[in-house]
Amino acid sequence: MLEHIPKTMKAVVYPRPNEFEIREVDVPIPFKTQALVKIMSSTICGTDLKILAGEFPGVKFPHIPGHEWSGEVVQVAEDVDELKPGDKVGEEPHVGCGRCRRCLEGLYNLCENYGNIKKGHAHIGFTVNGGLAQYCCVSIKALHKLPDNVSYDEGAFTETVGVALYAIERANLRPGESVLVIGPGAIGLAATQIARANGASKVVLAGTRDERLKLGLELGADVLFNVNKSNDPITDLKSIFDGAGPDVVIEVAGTESAAELAIRSARRGGRVVLAGSTSPGRRLSVDLSVIVRGHLDVLGSVANPKWVCQKAVELIAKGHVKVKPLITHHFKLDEFGTALKTFKEREGGAYRVMIHPNS
Repeated sequence: MLEHIPKTMKAVVYPRPNEFEIREVDVPIPFKTQALVKIMSSTICGTDLKILAGEFPGVKFPHIPGHEWSGEVVQVAEDVDELKPGDKVGEEPHVGCGRCRRCLEGLYNLCENYGNIKKGHAHIGFTVNGGLAQYCCVSIKALHKLPDNVSYDEGAFTETVGVALYAIERANLRPGESVLVIGPGAIGLAATQIARANGASKVVLAGTRDERLKLGLELGADVLFNVNKSNDPITDLKSIFDGAGPDVVIEVAGTESAAELAIRSARRGGRVVLAGSTSPGRRLSVDLSVIVRGHLDVLGSVANPKWVCQKAVELIAKGHVKVKPLITHHFKLDEFGTALKTFKEREGGAYRVMIHPNS
């Protein structure tokens, strides 16, 4: 029996920078390769705070945010046969135009027609409305079927784990190599688990607060390193790796100091992936000889192209990446203000707060 789809729904709306409302808006109707999804679980990410502050290019107000969510397909366009009503899905935010060179290479996160809806581009929760609402209408290219053993809450981490996985893939991590992860948030803790699953010989998780780091031991880190408790973080970090430094550094903290620490702590000939600073405004000041004479590969990593999120779903399903420990709070959509404050101020040790728009 098909579910009755209402004409209106509740949604979080940013009417202008630094303001939000819970509004009644029209339920969108799917067209041309789209599906309408009833949102069951949706998280708040640090990027949502940047969007609210007006710091993310391409966002036009008023705007419905939300780019990490899962739900049930309730309607599909006439040309869709890949999904059907009743399917349980997780979502990734990037939908490329499919026609530019970057998209044809599989790098639809770098689509050359970014923001051009007429050419088929959509960045869900950024340039188009997202999933902090009761329903969301998106291209089926952004949806991943969830296995039966993956819950809606876990499925909402499709994007988060995908970001971490692509950063690890960018680093070309090989079994037996050592890894430093900088940033003990949800993405960093996912990267820690993926590094362990990929056979890393040693995984060190670094950050600035013990209360954020402590979960790392449960999720695969061999050593926790508090940068603020060291008088010489570079030397102390390298000493953990036999004085040479790690083979691979994954930075997901998103600060200038974290990026500098990543580059300066890597071993000579090592690989550094910077994945934290996705919005403008950060400036990096590093002696170039550290990179040149250190023979370092320094790579940027943004989002998760090449259908990486499907692999992320499989990692969750197989238990290689545990996301349940990262879910610390649950809220209804009407409680968005409280949820936002809880996430922003890390109340109660918040990692990811989960919002349930249809509960």
